[in-house]
Amino acid sequence: MELRHLRYFIAVAELRSVRAASEQLHVTQPAISRQIQDLEDAIGAALFERTPRGLKLTPAGDAYLSEAREILARVDAANRLARRIASGVQGHLRIGFVENAVWSGPVSSALSAFEQAAPNVALELTPMNTPEQLDALAAGRLDGGFCYRFGALPEGIASLHVLDQGVVLAVPQAWPHGSAGAVSAHELSGRPFIAFPRRVYPAYYDRLLSACAERGLTLDIRQEASTETAILSLVSAGMGAAIVNAANRDRPPARVRFVDLLDLEISLPLEFCFVAHEAAHAANPTLKRFLDLLT
Repeated sequence: MELRHLRYFIAVAELRSVRAASEQLHVTQPAISRQIQDLEDAIGAALFERTPRGLKLTPAGDAYLSEAREILARVDAANRLARRIASGVQGHLRIGFVENAVWSGPVSSALSAFEQAAPNVALELTPMNTPEQLDALAAGRLDGGFCYRFGALPEGIASLHVLDQGVVLAVPQAWPHGSAGAVSAHELSGRPFIAFPRRVYPAYYDRLLSACAERGLTLDIRQEASTETAILSLVSAGMGAAIVNAANRDRPPARVRFVDLLDLEISLPLEFCFVAHEAAHAANPTLKRFLDLLT
């Protein structure tokens, strides 16, 4: 049995005429009659009763008509779904992100635009630091991720540059440092600092301490926290200062001042990282659609 058997049957049943079905389907009458006979033979029941006024559905045919319509409707729906998934307008996309990257700017704009352009894509967003994202990409647990990259990417991972951020000094409001809005690094010697543990992101940790040392500042790290949100909460509590992503200016915490560093610059390149090989894009067309939009 093939789908054309059902289509021919439905046309004949609705028009009550092989001739009329032949004209509508642009198929010869003998071909339609043969397909109907093959269908009845396959089912083992007569679907039509031949009367002087034309064809009439038997009770079996009447029941079969309802089921045949539902089958074709489901097939058409499946076809539409497959086309939508293949074109990237429906499916599932898993994206990681560093929290401060999405507060404003092109990342938040891209995510919002993608939601509007592909509302039927299930967008799964997971906050993760950069090394966690790269590990998840390599393991197939993410389709892409917004990362602050230092050093070479793992094999098989490509990236699209989004923007360059910098760093800023966060100090408790009670501190006098940087009251004019800026401070030199060496002026902070001997002050308590809060930082993340080196294991969180060794490449960036080493770059940060090296840049500070070049400017005559050895960080006296008194407290450690794994995320910048937690670090800033400790700054707010007066536990010390911290050198953080300048994106945090878009969400200033209570009792924290952001101060420019006159002689200390660290570029934080934000990139969208993803599995590079074409098979990954073919397996998940929503990733290609997101890349096109982000580009």
